[in-house]
Amino acid sequence: GRELAESASQKALLTGLAECLGLAGPPGRIEVYDNSHIMGTNAVGGMIVAGPDGFARSHYRKFNIRSEDITPGDDYGMMREVLTRRFSRLLKEAGPRDEDRDAETLGSWPDLVIIDGGRGQLAAALTVLEELGISDLPVVGVAKGPDRDAGRETFFLPGREPFMLQPRDPVLYFVQRLRDEAHRFAIGSHRTRRRIDMARNPLDEVAGVGPTRKRALLHHFGTAKAVSRASVEDLLTVQGISEQTARAIYDHFHEGSG
Repeated sequence: GRELAESASQKALLTGLAECLGLAGPPGRIEVYDNSHIMGTNAVGGMIVAGPDGFARSHYRKFNIRSEDITPGDDYGMMREVLTRRFSRLLKEAGPRDEDRDAETLGSWPDLVIIDGGRGQLAAALTVLEELGISDLPVVGVAKGPDRDAGRETFFLPGREPFMLQPRDPVLYFVQRLRDEAHRFAIGSHRTRRRIDMARNPLDEVAGVGPTRKRALLHHFGTAKAVSRASVEDLLTVQGISEQTARAIYDHFHEGSG
């Protein structure tokens, strides 16, 4: 029936993808990475997994970006953190990726990694893998076309000239679906993290700061931590914050709650 037809066409797509990227065979596990942030706040990296049976949603993972050194919008830094965490953990849990392993641990290693971005992102990803001693993992960067135009994606592979696929190529549609799913997942994870962060926030404990002022402060400074470090002068530049409120916020964070 239909499922068989779907799995046959999925197999054809995986074979086509392998041919176009020069892989040894159709990938059994593809990991696609995407980052989501609004002005760098609550940055989240998402990883989705796909294979012969379609999307493997139980294997999806999100990474709350932890590093203090990553500046808002530093996509390379986010990618480095996500891939370092993912693959150092995989090395610890499944051991190195070599062909002699049993199918189960080999199965947790991807056969292909797709990242969102061009030459720079690809270089950042390859550096992480190299630092971890992982040398044989196929990685491809997929950059959107001008104006984020679907159908104009450019593929970046190590040691090869960037290339594009024909706009009607089923493999291109397949890659677009993978990227859309990764993007959807990263954005969804980001919204969840923002909601949790908005709901439970140190600013809630400051007298005189209600939801509207809290939103204005977070919009201006990005995080509650940044608000806690701000001077009274900085706080006064935020719309709706009076000198009295600015002083209350400053005192709250600099003298405990007393």
